[in-house]
Amino acid sequence: MFTGLIQALGTIQAVMDTPSGRRIVVDATNMGPTSFEVGESIAICGVCLSVVRIEPGQRLEFDAVRETLGVTTLGIKHPGDAVNMERSLRAGDLLGGHFVQGHVDAMAEVVKVNADPGDWRIFFSVPDPCRDMIVPKGSITIDGVSMTIATVDQRTFSVAVIPLTREKTTLGLLKLGNKVNIESDILTRTVVNYLKNLDPAALQRMQTNPADRMIGATP
Repeated sequence: MFTGLIQALGTIQAVMDTPSGRRIVVDATNMGPTSFEVGESIAICGVCLSVVRIEPGQRLEFDAVRETLGVTTLGIKHPGDAVNMERSLRAGDLLGGHFVQGHVDAMAEVVKVNADPGDWRIFFSVPDPCRDMIVPKGSITIDGVSMTIATVDQRTFSVAVIPLTREKTTLGLLKLGNKVNIESDILTRTVVNYLKNLDPAALQRMQTNPADRMIGATP
């Protein structure tokens, strides 16, 4: 579990093909003096990965399987690319942002960057898997960054990016046509999936009988 508050920018040092997918080597020196452990979870641009090897100089190695490479931007990353890094949430940590699982729903494409210092906004395409989960003022994770949705329509959604976020995350590097990882808010996703699978008769009762509008009401 993560919060979407990026702790450091890492740099991809190497990408190597493996029988199951890819081995990705990330320079994590910007995380500062800290001890990493083999097996611990770290979100790389919003994708929950496990550390499989630690090399001198805080170079961390991760394995990404073909499924992950196909649905996230890790399949199109190259050496030299910057990545957002966040270690998993630990008991006693401050909880900012929102609950993030590191399970990417889909990739979205940057369709517009409004680079106005007074109102810096980035517009993205709406991925089909997230279409029902993107709501105005709701939470969303973009490349691992917890953001609030500013506007949304059938084809695009936008977020307003403060200077600190532009400076400390890869969102400040985004350009037209770039792809990003999107994870919808777990609470919104749970409610939407519940309603989609709700029996039509029960849904009709919820619409007509206020006493049945509580989720989980007895049929």
